Amino acid sequence: MPKMANETLKAALGNSAWHLLHTVLARYPEKPDEQQKATLKQYIHLFAQVYPCGDCARHFQGLLKKHPPQVSSRKTAAVWGCHIHNKVNERLQKPIYDCSNILEDYDCGCGSDEKESDATLGGDSVDHLRQIQVDEKGEKQRGG
Repeated sequence: MPKMANETLKAALGNSAWHLLHTVLARYPEKPDEQQKATLKQYIHLFAQVYPCGDCARHFQGLLKKHPPQVSSRKTAAVWGCHIHNKVNERLQKPIYDCSNILEDYDCGCGSDEKESDATLGGDSVDHLRQIQVDEKGEKQRGG
């Protein structure tokens, strides 16, 4: 993908892309089957490959190598996505997002589908999300 020269357009693209990714992760099943796990991993890697900004795509692909997608549950995937976004924010010297609110902040308003009755925490406390630590490599989740 080519470099993007217009920083305003680049920022708008980034904001939209992050919004989409976080929303996808917030709608991911709480207890995904193996096919759903494989599909989300593939989606994330393909997203990184086709991202229109070449520099951003290369950086994101590097992050995926260091921090592979964690897709064992909705909460794990959402916190992983927030962690990756915060890695980009650190690099760009932007504020760090509080990941404990990630599921509620990216509720798409789509309602529930037939397989998932609740796309959020369903009123449960989000305090445990602050304890989740994302591994550098692998599919392990601690504290959540």
